[in-house]
Amino acid sequence: MLLLLSISLCFTGVFTGKVLYYDHLLAERKPAQKPLLHLVLISEELDNPYWREIEKGAQRAAAEEGIALEYLGPVQADKREQIRIIDKAIASKVDGILTQGLNDKEFNPIIAEAVKQGIPVITIDSDAPSSGRIAYVGTDNYAAGYLAGTTLVQQSKGVGKVGIVTGSFTSTNQQQRVKGFMDAIDGESGIRVVQIEESNINRIQSEVSAFKIMNQHPEIDTFLGTSSLDGLGIAQMLKGKDQQARIIAFDDLPETLEFIEEGIIDASIVQQPYMMGRKSVELMVDYLAGKKIVTIFNTDANVVRKEEISRGKGDFGP
Repeated sequence: MLLLLSISLCFTGVFTGKVLYYDHLLAERKPAQKPLLHLVLISEELDNPYWREIEKGAQRAAAEEGIALEYLGPVQADKREQIRIIDKAIASKVDGILTQGLNDKEFNPIIAEAVKQGIPVITIDSDAPSSGRIAYVGTDNYAAGYLAGTTLVQQSKGVGKVGIVTGSFTSTNQQQRVKGFMDAIDGESGIRVVQIEESNINRIQSEVSAFKIMNQHPEIDTFLGTSSLDGLGIAQMLKGKDQQARIIAFDDLPETLEFIEEGIIDASIVQQPYMMGRKSVELMVDYLAGKKIVTIFNTDANVVRKEEISRGKGDFGP
């Protein structure tokens, strides 16, 4: 009997202790705080180094603003999958969506649905001005392509046979870069574009496309790669070969800079992906706070060559 009484008292003490402990926690609990904003950044391709740099900038801004940022995207560039992820984000009732603008008949309706649900959208890297997005953050892609063209004119002294490897025939930003390049060389009778191939934003495919161009046009002396992975694929194709060609690339991925230092890539048009990510979050937070924001924020693009790297110039990171 005494044993049962002792056990009973022990359980009573433990239970009482737990009640007091939880009461103590409840007493210290602060009033309910306003929920964090939840933004989602949807990339063109999840592990593409360029988009990972955009993510870094976005995550840095999100941390400073005290909000939650989720990073999503297709494993490989796929417009249908990207749209499906946007649709899923809308269904999840996120507070804002940051994504690449698409030149796709299904993109505008899905953005219209986001707006209808009260979810603002900011496009990054590539714009879709008629989609209902509230702002665009990224390079002026036509101007960047034009810069690539003037760079070629300067380096070639107005003479060259050019092969272009572009990330996508249907992506607005890639189209604008090619258009800018073509306009820049338009007055140069000695420069001629002989073939354009697509890489689907894939390094291996860009290498295959460059090989195809070189095989069909052995006279090629210049390549332009309009996405961050195209220049790498072209450089890999030419590396170690007797036949060489000038390469103008895009972006400053670490391997791109190595190829420039080795003299395989002659120049690269460097964008500001980190700033794109950072600024897009800042604009979205301001918009959700009721502030007026700019509808177009163009980040800089500049030319990086071996001499710029040697002098420590250019923007090679955050």
